Amino acid sequence: MNIEQFERDIKASYKNIESSSLQERIQKLLEHVEQEWNIDAKKLTLHELKIITSTVIDTETLYLHDEVEELLAKKEQIQRRIDKKSHELQTSKHDLFNSIEEALNGAPKQTISKLHQIKLQSIDLFDMLNEMVESAILTALEKNDNDTEDTIEEVIKEITYETINEGPLNSIRIRKILSNIIQTAVDVAEATPNQAGIILKSTLMGTKSGLIKSIYRFKQQLLYMPDEVKAILISDYDNTYDELIHTDAVFTQVLSSISFANSIQTKKIIEEVASSMKYDLEELVHISKETVEVMKDKFSAIKKDAIQRGSKVLKSGRAQEAKRMGIQAWGVARSALENAIKSAKNVIDKKD
Repeated sequence: MNIEQFERDIKASYKNIESSSLQERIQKLLEHVEQEWNIDAKKLTLHELKIITSTVIDTETLYLHDEVEELLAKKEQIQRRIDKKSHELQTSKHDLFNSIEEALNGAPKQTISKLHQIKLQSIDLFDMLNEMVESAILTALEKNDNDTEDTIEEVIKEITYETINEGPLNSIRIRKILSNIIQTAVDVAEATPNQAGIILKSTLMGTKSGLIKSIYRFKQQLLYMPDEVKAILISDYDNTYDELIHTDAVFTQVLSSISFANSIQTKKIIEEVASSMKYDLEELVHISKETVEVMKDKFSAIKKDAIQRGSKVLKSGRAQEAKRMGIQAWGVARSALENAIKSAKNVIDKKD
């Protein structure tokens, strides 16, 4: 049999079948296969059956497929508009803060500092994270104060904290934020080798402190947030739980990957600082464990409720079909296993 001819014939034949009943259309197609190709419909090969089912599905769901494609195009268009407007929103926020600062010209330094703190909390930081970190470190070095190290540590702490708090607390996002901040600091350090030790030590201490502060804030939210808000988080409970337990590992892995990706001198400094931070990492482990305990306590009742709601969902039509497919998948696997055993037994019997 020429399989390409078979496929073309099946597609053309099914299009020309006239019947208001789906079952009747399928039955007529199978009759056509028997008459035209002399193939018993009950003895179709996997490839032949796949061509028939694909033809039926593609033809019968064509309008739904087109609707989905159209909706996806609209969704992508909306997403592009959202991205454009989000960028415009951020630009507008920057301009407004700059205008407010101009209006406060001559105000005490503490007032301007408070305005800058509010700006940090109001602007999306992640998209400008690298440039912001570089600018903050270079500014601290240029000022050349006696407390340069403390200043860099404090500013990195706040940048880390505010950036992490913009989104969900998960290891992938935390890893990306820490990596961006530390790698930017490495780039500045390698460009100013005489200050490399100060820059890297301050940055590592600052990122660690910012991470601890973020986890502590999350812990406080768990303690006081309403149950309905906790219910929103329940879907990601297990991942958040696992990631909090291993926060210290995430931090050390980021340091390790960055140290190996850069110069020998940078690697040496990072390893020395990391070694001196063992006690500080114990603080990170401690606050993470405390937060995990709060999660276990506060979410236990909600998890029970979620399980009860889940049992209702399992009775839905979609869940029943999923269950049916699971049983069918088991049947396929079981059949394959039985055939493999039967084939192996036949080989053994022939040898005997």
